Amino acid sequence: MTERKPLGMPFESWIDRQIREAQERGEFDDLPGAGKPLPDRPHDDMWWIKQKVESEGLSMPLPPTLALRKQAEEALADARGARSEAEVRRILDEINQKIRDAIRTGLSGPPLNLMPFDVDKVISEWRKSQR
Repeated sequence: MTERKPLGMPFESWIDRQIREAQERGEFDDLPGAGKPLPDRPHDDMWWIKQKVESEGLSMPLPPTLALRKQAEEALADARGARSEAEVRRILDEINQKIRDAIRTGLSGPPLNLMPFDVDKVISEWRKSQR
């Protein structure tokens, strides 16, 4: 544990002494990025959280309404790339059920602003793209 600042000693000089002694003991040697300039980042108070999430391979959790919007976009893209009409219908039926449930029960977060997909319309577009 770090020792306490002695009474009567200015705070800044106490900090400077702690750093100097740690440097002399070699406690700052071989740190990642030693000798390299700090990356030039725009001012962002959450930079360290974002860096940790990225380094751990995680993703930032979204509010439920935004997560559903993202799922809907992904489902539409999957449906457009499906191999069969049955697969398009299955993908859209699944996401439409989630959308209906969210509309009926409500989700936390920003407004959902999402309606179930028109399955017949998407299938028609899918057929045209298959020609």
